[in-house]
Amino acid sequence: MKETGPLNRDISTLLSRMGHRDLLCVTDAGLAIPDEVGCVDLSLDQGVPAFLDVLDMVLKHFSVEKAIIAEETKNTSPSMFDKIIKRFPEGTEIELIPHTAFVEKRKDVKGMIRTGEFTAFCNVILVSGAILSKWYIEKE
Repeated sequence: MKETGPLNRDISTLLSRMGHRDLLCVTDAGLAIPDEVGCVDLSLDQGVPAFLDVLDMVLKHFSVEKAIIAEETKNTSPSMFDKIIKRFPEGTEIELIPHTAFVEKRKDVKGMIRTGEFTAFCNVILVSGAILSKWYIEKE
């Protein structure tokens, strides 16, 4: 039995399929999932699992060079917005785009992870970083 990393086999598989610059969306319970995009649906009940808990787990096991967030998150849910951006390591690019553009961009993701979060506009698209380049730079 796997003891480390995401224990959910669908999340583990999704993360292992990601390459540099691929897109992954962690979403609240309300964001529509395009039929052509694979989704790991974790939603059980209102707030379960919480968006931040799932985001924390993903960030622990996934290299991210950029996060894309709807501008509306900052205005509609400022406390949640602050909690989201504080989870990214220093130097991670944060791009704010209109929600309409975010909805279009989600069609380009390799996969989505749906949470039970009910906070408005609580979604983020993660742009995969390159672990090998980080490893190489640290070894030089």
